[in-house]
Amino acid sequence: MGRYVIRRLLQAVLTLFFVLFLLHYLLSLAIQVNGNPARTFFGDKPVTAEQLAAVEAKFGTDDPCLDTIGDPCLGMFGKRMGDWLTLDFGTTFHGYSVTEQIAQAVPPTLILFAISTAVWVLIGITAGVLAAMKRGKFFDYLVRTGTTFTVAVPTFLLLVITQQLVGVSLGNWARSTFGRDSVLGIVFQPSYDHDHPFLSLLVPGILLGAFGIAGITRLSRTSMLENLRADFVRTAKAKGLRPRRVTVVHTLRNSLIPVITLIGFAMADALGGTVITEGIYSIPGMGGLAFSATRDNDLTMVIAIVAILSVSFMLVTLIIDLLYAVLDPRIRYE
Repeated sequence: MGRYVIRRLLQAVLTLFFVLFLLHYLLSLAIQVNGNPARTFFGDKPVTAEQLAAVEAKFGTDDPCLDTIGDPCLGMFGKRMGDWLTLDFGTTFHGYSVTEQIAQAVPPTLILFAISTAVWVLIGITAGVLAAMKRGKFFDYLVRTGTTFTVAVPTFLLLVITQQLVGVSLGNWARSTFGRDSVLGIVFQPSYDHDHPFLSLLVPGILLGAFGIAGITRLSRTSMLENLRADFVRTAKAKGLRPRRVTVVHTLRNSLIPVITLIGFAMADALGGTVITEGIYSIPGMGGLAFSATRDNDLTMVIAIVAILSVSFMLVTLIIDLLYAVLDPRIRYE
């Protein structure tokens, strides 16, 4: 197990280094082709060469390598990596610290992902397992119909409808009945509440979980049905093991490998979904920060957010690889 973990960690570090360099090179190439973004700092105002040079120096875009198309700018890459190791992500075009802005935006997004992951694991996998155990019965048809509905309805439409029905209509009733500061009054709010971040993110987090719950539920059901007919399950039953142990230890454990893989991809898709969710519910998270930085052409903020998201996805992939070895010991020996 130790060698497997070390091998996966080394692969993750090398992949992360390659991703960060590719990100740096694409950004440098964009500047070399489209021109220095420091000019956008002044908008439509006339600017002198001295003013432009001062802004380029301030935001670190004054390296001569940016004047040569195709130059990888290795010196800039080394300096950027050194700054990032000290958590110095630079300054935005508006003069704010990128590190401080990201530090304020990370907690709401992490809470959103924690809630959506809980939805995938507790509701998605549980519903898939129960549907497989009750194949052909009412609950099985209910799960299959519900997942089809979830896939058919666009998520942004589900977000808007839920915000109106739950956040406005049901929320007004809860606030008038139980009080504005009651739990239900806070949970059923149409927007983010800075004083109660977790409760006000409960509904948006559940809706963000709807991005991938249909696939996770269907794959859990299919994987369970396949393993329920496997020889090792029949052997476990023939040995007289209790049904709960056969289901949880032998069947569910072997059914989770493809499901965990899908959860990893669902997290990657949910990164895009946070932009929509945070925009509709006015959540000051990473998605909204990425959208505003892209709209303002703030490359310092954009590259910092993309780098952090890349690191996050690499960590999720590493955790999934380690879970493979836990669920199936044969993987660590291959």
